[in-house]
Amino acid sequence: MIILSRFEQKVYKETAKIPKGKVSSYKNIALRIGRPKAYRAVANALHKNPFAPGVPCHRVIRSDGAIGGFAKGTASKKRLLRREGLTIKGNTVIM
Repeated sequence: MIILSRFEQKVYKETAKIPKGKVSSYKNIALRIGRPKAYRAVANALHKNPFAPGVPCHRVIRSDGAIGGFAKGTASKKRLLRREGLTIKGNTVIM
């Protein structure tokens, strides 16, 4: 049984809305759940995501376009994003 905080539930629900081939930022997720300063908490919640790939945490990046972290490593995150058609140069998603 997985027990989630209300905050985590909101983060996962909002992250699940990101379509294949698109990205959102940790900050944008925080804004959309009504917690504009909680972008680091969003990142922490996504690091623990028990629902991947159904909740596509690999589609959440930093506001500056940088890849950010990923529980399975940044190389894995880059590979998943490229597979979805995104262009990555170094550690930055080109939008």
